[in-house]
Amino acid sequence: MRRILLLLLTSYLLPLPSAAQSWTADNGNGTYTNPLFYDEFSDPDILRVGDDYYLAGTTMHTVPGLVILHSKDLVNWENISYCFDRFDFGDDAFSLRNHQEIYGQGIWAPCIRYANGQFYVYSNVNGKGLQCYTSKDIRGPWKHHNMQGRIYDLSVLFDDDGKIYAIHGYGEVKCTELKPDMSGPIEDTERTIIPEGNAVGEGHHMYKINGMYYLISTDYKPNGRTLCSRSKSIWGPYETITITADETFGYHAASLTQVPKGEKYRIGQDGTQFGIPKVDEDATACTNIHQGGIVQDQSGQWWALLMMDFHSIGRTVTLAPITWKDGWPMLGLEGNLGRAPRTWFKPTVQSVAVPQQQTAPHAPYQRNEDFNGKTLGRVWQWNHNPDDTKWSLKNGRLRLQSMPAEQLMWARNTLTQRAIGPTSIVTVELYVQGMKEGDVAGLGNINVPCSWIGVEQGHYGLLLRCFEQATNDTVTLGIASCDAPLQKVWLRLVGDFDNDKAHYEFSLNGKYYRPLGREMPLSYQLITFQGSRPSLFAFNHKGMRGGYAEFDNFTVQEPKADRSGNIPYGKTFRIINLGTGKAMAALEHGLVYDADSTMSEKQTLFRLVDKGQGKVILQCADGRYVFCAGYGLAGDVRLTTDESKAEVFLWQDYLDHEFMLMSMRTHRYIGKSPTTGSPYSMDFPGADPARRNGAVLRWE
Repeated sequence: MRRILLLLLTSYLLPLPSAAQSWTADNGNGTYTNPLFYDEFSDPDILRVGDDYYLAGTTMHTVPGLVILHSKDLVNWENISYCFDRFDFGDDAFSLRNHQEIYGQGIWAPCIRYANGQFYVYSNVNGKGLQCYTSKDIRGPWKHHNMQGRIYDLSVLFDDDGKIYAIHGYGEVKCTELKPDMSGPIEDTERTIIPEGNAVGEGHHMYKINGMYYLISTDYKPNGRTLCSRSKSIWGPYETITITADETFGYHAASLTQVPKGEKYRIGQDGTQFGIPKVDEDATACTNIHQGGIVQDQSGQWWALLMMDFHSIGRTVTLAPITWKDGWPMLGLEGNLGRAPRTWFKPTVQSVAVPQQQTAPHAPYQRNEDFNGKTLGRVWQWNHNPDDTKWSLKNGRLRLQSMPAEQLMWARNTLTQRAIGPTSIVTVELYVQGMKEGDVAGLGNINVPCSWIGVEQGHYGLLLRCFEQATNDTVTLGIASCDAPLQKVWLRLVGDFDNDKAHYEFSLNGKYYRPLGREMPLSYQLITFQGSRPSLFAFNHKGMRGGYAEFDNFTVQEPKADRSGNIPYGKTFRIINLGTGKAMAALEHGLVYDADSTMSEKQTLFRLVDKGQGKVILQCADGRYVFCAGYGLAGDVRLTTDESKAEVFLWQDYLDHEFMLMSMRTHRYIGKSPTTGSPYSMDFPGADPARRNGAVLRWE
């Protein structure tokens, strides 16, 4: 469907929002709040070498590939390297040629290790087998070893006897010995170490700790769980337990795009009737924290870095403390094992060189780009291998020469970066003087389904268009000028990724913006295996080699990145329970319950007493304090005039005035059942995916 309107250069709406900082998990008070980055980082594997931590992650079909981040404190990270600039396979699919593609099938689930004075990063490439990249310097250059062999989703262990083992497989877990020169697996060494039928999954991470072999894996049948298997021998037998389950931080699964059977291409065509079914918001599904590695910090504390499906952002990384219990690395804290706090205290940094060294809060990427440098910023990746003869950085702009493509997903030399949540506004300037007939250029979202806003050079002039693949709907504006030919246009993608929706806007003066097209639903999907990806593109939809488009001043604004005012210190507020829909009230009888019409205003008003590092005491406006009298069961949450008895909570920030309160004594949460009629308890293990089990609160 196509809708055509006429636009004059004098029509403007919607002023430019103010700039904001970029998301960092570091709260600046000695605590952090998950996720570590509010953008995609799939299949994390963690490594510590001395005082330095390294995190390797999946990059699928995008290049540069195999991203590596560096940190000194496990909370603040910096992108320092990729293992390769381009896929060095000649197949058309790696370069998006001749309708061949590797969406979601490039390189994934890496394993990073350090041994023999060098770094090793292992991963699989679909159809090409096991790959290994080695370097003495984490920043590269990296040497590529094509080890081949059907080994994927693996972990690698350099054992004490010098042997190197790869652990791999789903359900039936196998162990294969590798050649020391990384030329391939050693023939006839593959053995099953955990038989099918033991509820063990994939995404393996193998460690040898105090002489015991520990294998961390993730199972998806029938829902997500993270498991640990242990044995005194690499070959087994293994015993297995679940070390975390059901931790979603109050996020339900995102809708998964469904491509109709019989569709010609996995990524669909214009007009493909994609299905984006509604999800069960109460179900944990497979979106809970899962698949990742564990690491011991310099003080001896262990931590887990696991990924979690965060709606249309894609998969993000979470950091959780580990409590060893009966020889098992359980996620979480004593009193609430298996669950993880969303907000917790940063790891203690101990350095030989600088005792108690602290890292200033910072984001992992510099997302803004003025294109004035000689190289692109590290945050940028190409959608498949680019044609390096068809793009350049010239005169402070990015120039993309248009090549034939029928739509965005087939357009070569599309430059992308990860969407950042929970909300963000991406803006770019597009220069159009070099475009030729049939050229389309602009700002898009690489996803299935895809969408974009841009300019098309038509036969009779420039057209401003917004396109949605899901609906095959094009909104077109004819641009008329009474002064001079149009030289540039400002394009914008406004994303609310926690709520899976976005829309496009444009401006003709860079000050006032108006929307084009509808508020679009967003999804996650298992085709690209990536979340939303803001993208700069230029292609010719008439099958010709056209002209060029230029881009400048790419900016990303994050309205919710500054969380310094999220804890309502110095305010008097009501607390609404999301499960019951009612205000919390301090009963004269001495219990905490739901408010009703007979209660005084003072009984429903609260304030915080700041105890430092995000720790708070909850005080009613009548002067009494909330405390727990026993084990946290219903009726144990009571009120006292003695401040020394008050319960000390760690504030758990769930954004948008939503929060939980975790007892520093028991590591469980205050809440009220929405179904039983019981008073408040302090025995909740955490939030459910829909945030309506009674543990998630809102202040107003």
